[in-house]
Amino acid sequence: MLLSQNKQTEPDAKQEPIDPRKILSKILTGRAPEVLETARRYYPAEISELEARLAQAVIAGGLSGPITGEELYSFLRRLGLVFSLDIKIRVREGGKLKSLEEKLRGKD
Repeated sequence: MLLSQNKQTEPDAKQEPIDPRKILSKILTGRAPEVLETARRYYPAEISELEARLAQAVIAGGLSGPITGEELYSFLRRLGLVFSLDIKIRVREGGKLKSLEEKLRGKD
């Protein structure tokens, strides 16, 4: 009887490990993946730990819905992870996208 009970618990122990990146990719929207990758360049160990914990929260049902880049950036700043993002401002003029620099110079 004890052997049959042990056999039932073995398959549960052999579950494949979860990949936090795959789980988070399902709820990150907009520029959130870019924010996460930029933060990883500055804080690789901290972001790995954060990803694991956020993935656990998603699995447990404590975190649901989409997370935008702005929300993620704000959250990381509140945790004390300060970093800068590459920001490019573009203006649509005459059906073409121009950089802000080109717009101010008056280039066509």
